[in-house]
Amino acid sequence: MRFMRRITKSVVLLGLFGLILFSSCKSSFEKVRTSGDSELIYKESVKLYEEGQYIKAQSLMELIISAFRGRPELEDLYYKYSNTYFLTNDYVMAAYYFENFSATFSGSELKEDADYYQAYSHYMMSPSYRLEQSNTLKAIESFQSFVNKFPDSERVEECNELIDECRRKLEAKAFDAAILYFDLQQYQSALKSLENILIEFPDTKNLEEVRFKMVEANYLLATNSVYEKKEERYGETIRYARMFLDKYEEGSYFNTVQTFKADSETQIKLLSND
Repeated sequence: MRFMRRITKSVVLLGLFGLILFSSCKSSFEKVRTSGDSELIYKESVKLYEEGQYIKAQSLMELIISAFRGRPELEDLYYKYSNTYFLTNDYVMAAYYFENFSATFSGSELKEDADYYQAYSHYMMSPSYRLEQSNTLKAIESFQSFVNKFPDSERVEECNELIDECRRKLEAKAFDAAILYFDLQQYQSALKSLENILIEFPDTKNLEEVRFKMVEANYLLATNSVYEKKEERYGETIRYARMFLDKYEEGSYFNTVQTFKADSETQIKLLSND
């Protein structure tokens, strides 16, 4: 029992020692933060930044940025401040402050880094292709702007790869939208969406499937049309089917497209006889 009391007492003492030590460290930071001494706060913020304590560095830097306007240290300070947001995964604020940095310090040697990380922040905010894609579009725009401004940068290849990745995401969203129209039997809207994919993503890896769905959409549109429009739309189906069969002489869709074409030709003959 006496032994257990000693252990308990030791644990309490250790806890109190840790609390005192923690309070001492905290009070040291708070002393700097509340000192009102811009020079002291600046030195401590840079020290914390270099130590990787980005949240603390950020809270100090935002206190003194306005006080450093017109001073040569502001450029480096503002860049580090912007970067604290990126390094703590706050990409909304990182993109905002890196953009401000580039606009404010247009001749800076750090502008290349700032422009890259602004674009990369939008890339990191780009969601699943099933969601709204404004950040994906902004990432593409920003990466392309970077490539145009810094064509000799070692980051150009990476930027082009990230642009391609973002475009694949937009393509997947566009294809999903077309298929949704298709499933809802809105064949004209599906066809328009598929045609837009060919225009916007001519190098798509799903080209054969897109062209097949265009034939199918035309065929189903014709089949479900009012009598007066059937002949014209079956004719469109035949035209799309011929283009497909000329391009893809083999493949899983070939026989199905031939069937669409043959039935469309039969329907046109029946309609002509009527």
